[in-house]
Amino acid sequence: MKVSINGKQQEVKSKSLWTLKEEFLYGATRAIKGPLITIYNGFQTDEDLKLDEGDEVAFIVKGEMPSKEELEALMCARHTPSVHEKVKKAKVAIAGLGGLGSHIAIELARTGVGHLHLVDFDIVEPSNLNRQMYKIKHLGMYKTEALKQEIQEINPYITVEIDTFKVTQENVLDLFKEEEIVCEAFDKPEAKAMIVNALLEARGDIKIVAASGMAGYESSNEIQTKKINKRLYICGDLYNGAKQEWGLWRLE
Repeated sequence: MKVSINGKQQEVKSKSLWTLKEEFLYGATRAIKGPLITIYNGFQTDEDLKLDEGDEVAFIVKGEMPSKEELEALMCARHTPSVHEKVKKAKVAIAGLGGLGSHIAIELARTGVGHLHLVDFDIVEPSNLNRQMYKIKHLGMYKTEALKQEIQEINPYITVEIDTFKVTQENVLDLFKEEEIVCEAFDKPEAKAMIVNALLEARGDIKIVAASGMAGYESSNEIQTKKINKRLYICGDLYNGAKQEWGLWRLE
């Protein structure tokens, strides 16, 4: 019977996953340390399932850096195959890499989005460390470069493009000409309105996820996601913004 093991078609004698695992360990060309994760037809399992002709199996060593193919199998198992295929082909831009944008970028990387485009003009400063996805070693670095470094340590197989520019009315269309999805994560209302209006007016194929009232003030129970139309989604409480004498935390 032929099955695919870690991406390679092989003739096997095993009739079940557990016996196949033993066969894999016995025939391994390298010393395997630690337990194995088993991925069966795109789903992670610990069961001793029956094998059929054409099944796809991946054995991945816990605690070791997987190959690109092995990491794909793990991501696929977490997301389900059909979802992961769509996610890894996606191209997403994040405009603004502060308290919101830096978190968006990291979460998209963990999700396995195949192409990320990071856009910001600022550098990492000490006041960023309490709420943004940066470390002391990043102080003084451009946020684009620091975040790219962080993403490569999470998933080195993602394509990360950076542009260290301030987004303006003059360059907005050129900066975001390739991506099908843009996450707007600016601080200032004027900048938010500019990028959203410019992209919606110029490109009929783009989807924008914008933020309004995501600073963390007032009750988080008010935060929601609204689908304005097929191309625009707005997240936040849609009302509360930063105010004088309001920090990120306050006591009632």
